Amino acid sequence: MSRYAPEPASARGRDPRTAVLLVNLGTPDEPTAPALRRYLAEFLADPRVVEIPRTLWWPILKFAILPTRPAKSAAKYATIWTPEGSPLAVWTAKVAKLLAGYLGERGQPVLVRHAMRYGNPSIAGELDALKAQGVTRVLVLPLYPQHAAATTGSTVDAVAAWACRTRRVPELRFVNQYHDDAGYIEALATSVLDHWQTEGRADKLVMSFHGLPARSRALGDPYHDHCRETARRLAERLSLPDDAVVCAFQSRFGRARWLEPYTEPTLKALARQGVRRVDVMCPGFATDCLETLEEIDQEARAAFLAAGGTEFRYIPCLNDRPRWMAALAAIALRHLQGWPAIGP
Repeated sequence: MSRYAPEPASARGRDPRTAVLLVNLGTPDEPTAPALRRYLAEFLADPRVVEIPRTLWWPILKFAILPTRPAKSAAKYATIWTPEGSPLAVWTAKVAKLLAGYLGERGQPVLVRHAMRYGNPSIAGELDALKAQGVTRVLVLPLYPQHAAATTGSTVDAVAAWACRTRRVPELRFVNQYHDDAGYIEALATSVLDHWQTEGRADKLVMSFHGLPARSRALGDPYHDHCRETARRLAERLSLPDDAVVCAFQSRFGRARWLEPYTEPTLKALARQGVRRVDVMCPGFATDCLETLEEIDQEARAAFLAAGGTEFRYIPCLNDRPRWMAALAAIALRHLQGWPAIGP
């Protein structure tokens, strides 16, 4: 039996087509322990995510983490779950649908599908579906503005693994980062300005990015520098002085040192120093998810208020905001240049 999948009959004889595959990190299918166990098993087994020798990591994952953590994570997911499902899944699907419309209006009527690096819909499954529709050119657009090996790099790995099993590999392009893109920065700035217009301006603007082990920076990962550059450009666009902005990193895991300063301890310290009101946003997350809605808007909020703060205002992720959709379409168009636009 051949290691390569046969070409789909539905694609044969069709005109070549172009597609954009929008990729987000992923989410469990439901907020239950079994669903979280499946999701975490896939996520934490990725060597891009946990750079520990497999002989050391597998026993920890199998016997220490997977028996206990799924139930705890499921309880957290339950607090943010909506009637439509996981917020990350709901927002990602909306963004993909809107992106197709924005691109069509700009003269590039291409197919747009979305996939999750972990969970469903899978990258491999969506690429198979695109091939069945006659797609021969795919732009892979991760929803990670800042490049990291654990996110963007892992997405490339998943696409490459699929290509290794594919008989006719389509032309592939990847968007590696857009942390300093003018449209992305403007979308972030607009979200802050809109928030200030309705809620007023707090004493500090805290930008919380997802953390990574500090070792990743020492090994050359650009993620930390990309986050700092995003924060710098956003503060500059908002005309904020240095002492009005705080850049921090959340979501630590394990005992190793991670990128600093850490978000929750930073918020506690601000409250103890007399800062009473904070605006908090997560510029590295394109869509709201567990890390923004539960970890920041619930846990970090409670920590800040318990330490003496009086007002904690969370600024939602860009999600489907018009400025962001226009910026995302512009990013896609730049990378689609030279490919013919043959629509659905």
